[in-house]
Amino acid sequence: MGFFSNIFAKIFPSANAAEVVAAPPAPAAAAAPAAPASIALGDVAPILDAMPGAKGLNWRTSIVDLLKLLGLDSSLAARKELAGELLYSSSDEPGSAAWNIGLHQQVMRSIAANGGTLPPDLRG
Repeated sequence: MGFFSNIFAKIFPSANAAEVVAAPPAPAAAAAPAAPASIALGDVAPILDAMPGAKGLNWRTSIVDLLKLLGLDSSLAARKELAGELLYSSSDEPGSAAWNIGLHQQVMRSIAANGGTLPPDLRG
């Protein structure tokens, strides 16, 4: 199971982590087959807000705080692994504020692509 699957399983424990796709689907070309429709799993924000410790963390914008809230490794090495899995690339220095914000947005897009419902402020 990949790093993103671990994130997804922490948010939606009843979801089948084997079916989670790390990278959001690229825009479909005319000849490409349509991606399977995702199954609505629930609202992400209330689930995360209800987790122990959520009030003391800025998980809505910080990838480090999101990973801490989920009880996952938030080290730079772990975030680089996650970025690779999500096919996230940036001209920003890995670990910089801009890079971390972009990675957080990529995680949120991937959650939404796999059936999680996000409020407008998390859709990046």
